[in-house]
Amino acid sequence: MSFLRRRSATPAGPDFDVLAMDPGDWPGNLGAGLLPAPDGSCQGVFLRYDLFGGRGPAMIIGNLPEGSPARETAEGEIPFEVAQLLLALDNEEEVTVVGSEDTPVLQGDNLLIVRRLKLSEGRISCVQFDRSDGVLVTIAAWDRPITDDLYALLKPLPAELFQQG
Repeated sequence: MSFLRRRSATPAGPDFDVLAMDPGDWPGNLGAGLLPAPDGSCQGVFLRYDLFGGRGPAMIIGNLPEGSPARETAEGEIPFEVAQLLLALDNEEEVTVVGSEDTPVLQGDNLLIVRRLKLSEGRISCVQFDRSDGVLVTIAAWDRPITDDLYALLKPLPAELFQQG
């Protein structure tokens, strides 16, 4: 009778695993957001990792499945996760994508083709890669580079973690 529990358009959780850093491995505060579609399905998940002491967000990791409107960006437009990072920082500066470079990276036994985005705001690092299940993962970090060792920390967090009570 699970259909009786769902009373709002807020998604109950994604129907895909979310690739991110385990919340138990992060020393600061963690927040998660779901992107609801009008039909109540989940169009994406983003996790916001904040530093100790509330010094502001350090990183946002987004997982957007195929068909998610948040994946659609115009030429030079920043990814959704970068916009969320700027919003969290109360930074209203206009930021654009000025270039990109594809780089091969190993994550365990998997070879990822990581797209490193170069942004007009040099304090933001941003990378993207596609998973085999069609989910686009975007990592946006403030004032710190995204190094290859970060990919070793990424693991699937089960969709059940994002279910509403």
